[in-house]
Amino acid sequence: MTQYRKLASAALPGDARVCEPEHALPAGLTMHAPAVDAMTDLRRERAVTVAPQASVEAAQQRMIAAQVRLLLVVDAQDAVLGLVTARDLLGEKPTRIAIEEGIAHGAVPIDRVMVRRDRIQVLDLADVLHASVGDIVATLHESGRQHALVLERGASPRVRGIFSITRIGRQLGVALDASERPQSFADIEHLLAAS
Repeated sequence: MTQYRKLASAALPGDARVCEPEHALPAGLTMHAPAVDAMTDLRRERAVTVAPQASVEAAQQRMIAAQVRLLLVVDAQDAVLGLVTARDLLGEKPTRIAIEEGIAHGAVPIDRVMVRRDRIQVLDLADVLHASVGDIVATLHESGRQHALVLERGASPRVRGIFSITRIGRQLGVALDASERPQSFADIEHLLAAS
């Protein structure tokens, strides 16, 4: 029989603080840093998901609780069916569906407002591993997207990571918005230097 030992305990110091995850926001991120430093790696952090039949209201509450602006829509076997962003939930589509169907805005099912799997463009992990943060910022700006999914290919492809322009901006210490579309990498560098 295994013997276990009792660990010593002590009083909580008055200056104790809550520990922050080290991998959440690496310090000193720059545009030249490896892109993976800015990626939410789903091998380290659990993806925040929602079922397709969940309501817009439930999805909004899930986003608030998890402090994210993108949810992956998955089935019971965790197969990705689509994604939904805060913009999707707050946009005109849920309102239009609610009016057309005579239901409350918050009751509109996610599968009616999500971006379906066949319309999602992903970045390849092999490319991301050889990219810089600046490459990702330029890619998001060029596409006008707030997020990008990263796919790990293989016998069973997996969504391995997520890039968020807002999170990258926080890591860089500047406000970034993919809807403001710079014309070149120099414009992006200028945007960062001005902040």
